[in-house]
Amino acid sequence: MTVVDHPLAQHLLLSLRDETTPPEQFRHVTKRLTTLLMVMATSDFPTEASSVQTPLEETEGRLLERPLVAVPILRAGLGMLDAVVEMFPRVRVGYLGLERDDATFEPSEYYAKLPPLDDALTFVLDPMLATGGSATAALRSVKAAGAVHVRMVSIVAAPEGVAALEAEHPDVDVVTAAVDRGLNASAYIVPGLGDFGDRLFGTEA
Repeated sequence: MTVVDHPLAQHLLLSLRDETTPPEQFRHVTKRLTTLLMVMATSDFPTEASSVQTPLEETEGRLLERPLVAVPILRAGLGMLDAVVEMFPRVRVGYLGLERDDATFEPSEYYAKLPPLDDALTFVLDPMLATGGSATAALRSVKAAGAVHVRMVSIVAAPEGVAALEAEHPDVDVVTAAVDRGLNASAYIVPGLGDFGDRLFGTEA
């Protein structure tokens, strides 16, 4: 479990929490914060030696050793995808559609499209790790599809969601900007930042 407490990350997170932040600014801040989270999430990536010719001479350096896969959970996870694609232009992208039953809070999968995963480092993107139901279901799906090296990246997490992942997927590291107080009766993270998808796409009532 890694909580990114960089000052800029915390500055951006507070902007997302602010209920007056409009959708266009919310999307912009989400992209910037996701960039910081991915820098931390990839800090121990395996690399391999390589060399290039500069305008002056040949020099050696390091390249990422394995392909990268990003799997956003629809629809809120889409807000995090642009930052990953910009950082890693060759990233493979998969999609998982999960919806929560408002009575049971349990997720059901309605869409799945995944690229090859067995040779890659896979990142599941879900901005709100609340009950952990969607995240654990998504991790089951990517593992069933062949993913071996998997990490979860979220904007905000609840202790309940973290515990659920630790119980079912102890091998998966979680990178987040904050672990909040907990869940309310509607299974929303508090203090949280509201419904991420609604705020991202301007569909909030």
